[in-house]
Parts: sequence; C-alpha cells; structure tokens
Amino acid sequence: MNKKEILKLAKGFRGRAKNCIRIARERVEKALQYSYRDRRNKKRDMRGLWIQRINAGTRQHGVNYGNFMHGLKKENIQLDRKVLSELSMHEPYSFKSLVDISRNAFPGNKNIVHPPRKANISINA
Repeated sequence: MNKKEILKLAKGFRGRAKNCIRIARERVEKALQYSYRDRRNKKRDMRGLWIQRINAGTRQHGVNYGNFMHGLKKENIQLDRKVLSELSMHEPYSFKSLVDISRNAFPGNKNIVHPPRKANISINA
C-alpha cells in the first residue's frame, strides 16, 4: 500500500499513528490483523449466544439443550441455531411445539426436569 492509502486507513488513530507514516503503517497492519481475526471470532460468539438462548428456552419446558437438539435431528427437523434462538425469543408457542416434538422423538426427554426451587428459610429467635 502506498502512503496515501495507509494514512487514509489510519484516520482516527491516536497520536502519531495517524500522521507519521512509519508508525501508521505498523498500526494499520495490526488493525487489519485484528479485523481479520475478529471476523471469525464474531461468528463463534454469535453461535454461542444462539446456543444460550435455545438452552434457556428449552429449560423453561423441562428439556436441556443437548436432548432438544438430538430430538430435532431424529425427527429430521433442519432448523439452524439462529432460527431456533429467534423462535425461542419471539415465538414461544411455536418453540413449545418444537420442544414437544423433540420430547416425543427422544426418550431421554421424557423426564421433565424442573428447576430447583428456593427454600423459604425463616429464622425465629
């Protein structure tokens, strides 16, 4: 890259990194490395977020994430995690029907696991 392109990319950097070509070149090079890396990390982070949302939705109906996904695979329901997370957040009735289908497909889902309840502790003096 030539000087003009580097300084254009370095616009907004702090200190001499925005106008001194040698420092700007190093900073721009490092910034491009970070952007390359983080484009991949963003995909990883989004997948993790989708899985958390699906898991939260399925646990409300007494099924954990792994058993839910296994039941969907056995029923050959091919919805990706992005769509399932959107359903769990915005379409609870549709998501419940998917949980019911998954529960019927996989025997491991038959045992309904209720979240632990907090015990009311009263201290009498």
